Amino acid sequence: MEQLIYPLDEYNQELVKNLHPDDWVNPTPQSRYNLVVIGAGPAGLIVAAGAAGLGAKVALIEKHLMGGDCLNVGCVPSKCLIRAARAVVDVYQAGKFGIGVPPGVTVDFAAVMQRMRRLRAQISPHDSVDRYQNQLGVDVFLGTGQFQDQETITVAGQSLKFKKAVIATGTRAFVPPVPGLKEAGYYTNETIFNLTERPGRLAVIGAGPIGCELAQTFQRLGCQVTLLHKNAHILDREDADAAAIVAKVFTQEGIKLVCGCSLEQVTASPTGKVIHYQSQGQSQQFEVDEILISAGRVANLEGLNLESVGVKSDRQGLIVNDNLQTSNPRIYGAGDVCMAWKFTHAADFAARLVIQNTLFLGRKKLSSLVIPWATYTDPEIARVGLSEQSAQARGIAVDVYKISLAQTDRGIADDETTGFVKVLTAKGKDQILGATIVARHAGDMINEITLAMNHKLGLGAIAYNIHPYPTQAEAIRKAGDAYNRTRLTPLVKNLFQWWLSWG
Repeated sequence: MEQLIYPLDEYNQELVKNLHPDDWVNPTPQSRYNLVVIGAGPAGLIVAAGAAGLGAKVALIEKHLMGGDCLNVGCVPSKCLIRAARAVVDVYQAGKFGIGVPPGVTVDFAAVMQRMRRLRAQISPHDSVDRYQNQLGVDVFLGTGQFQDQETITVAGQSLKFKKAVIATGTRAFVPPVPGLKEAGYYTNETIFNLTERPGRLAVIGAGPIGCELAQTFQRLGCQVTLLHKNAHILDREDADAAAIVAKVFTQEGIKLVCGCSLEQVTASPTGKVIHYQSQGQSQQFEVDEILISAGRVANLEGLNLESVGVKSDRQGLIVNDNLQTSNPRIYGAGDVCMAWKFTHAADFAARLVIQNTLFLGRKKLSSLVIPWATYTDPEIARVGLSEQSAQARGIAVDVYKISLAQTDRGIADDETTGFVKVLTAKGKDQILGATIVARHAGDMINEITLAMNHKLGLGAIAYNIHPYPTQAEAIRKAGDAYNRTRLTPLVKNLFQWWLSWG
């Protein structure tokens, strides 16, 4: 196995022992499997565990580490670092709450990274080879899977016969073809968590969710971060008001933002790596110690021999229909490899659809899911459904109800008043089409609105949902109150006055 996890300390050794043990012996294949799943990231794991739990014969193939990107080089390690970075800011900002902080507070970067490795290893048994093979009843095969024919997948010299197959091989970082970049060296999400020493100057290429989360995190942990983005503003797929708040925070925290730029080349210097870029018609450059690439994702489809089984793909990944079925009706996709929503929770629920559609002739549709997501900057941005910009682009008329956290007593008490709750309803109707929340824990707050959308509850119903006082989530209820006030038309007010006058 190619070694991508460093350093090989006790925690990473435990991780590898759980997720890809060196002494693992693949089981003897059964005569025929109901499902063979390629890829043991979130989507593949859930398909395999769920199907096996229902009594299906399931084989699961993984060529690297069980758990996929989420556990090893994505959600889990990044959120461990984000929590540490928040602790740094809480210490530095304690003075505004009347808390004295001793001088000389420092960040022990090596200790922060060690904590991440320890917690990642602590979580890893949940996705372990042992658990899936010996507790859940899944046949786990470690190695590279490849389609041989319409009913056979080969792995490590063995042939697995299948009734249905699921491709859940995930994605990897896209590396732009910038001259000199490969020679200079760079990190991606697959390697950045191997760091044990803090880079003094870090360039982050790409200001999408991953790039923004890691840029702020490494800045708070003591790096001088420069964040470069090809478009006019960071997080350009999010609500513009929300992205503007995060951009302002980034600038206040010392991140250097360079938007609307294009990379020309990277060259080496005696003291670092020089990034040459074009901005506003002028060539400019600056020097850093390390470079982190976060410029999009590429589907992992190489080596699967998809052509032999008639499975089609394009630049975005595996081509599937609304039932997550590929061009070969016996082969399905799930997770990042085929979905626009590249989130663990989206992969989770897509996997549940795949179980129903493969084993029980179901016709469950991906488009039926209401999927929220969050960017874990500080403050966080959470969204579900449409934003103002996406509604406008689709020509959908909406009413907008926006409540600032400054309108909540808890926001004032927490000194977190720059965020907001914004809910979109169909024009003149009590139908929620989407919402964006900017708050320190926006990812937790968005679930109330997601639940309402899932169960076709209007914004007016949220106004009658009693919220504990004081919480920042009261902003959601206040948005409901704002909608209900629109129902108090002059005619209704006159009727009320007429009725009350009889008293």
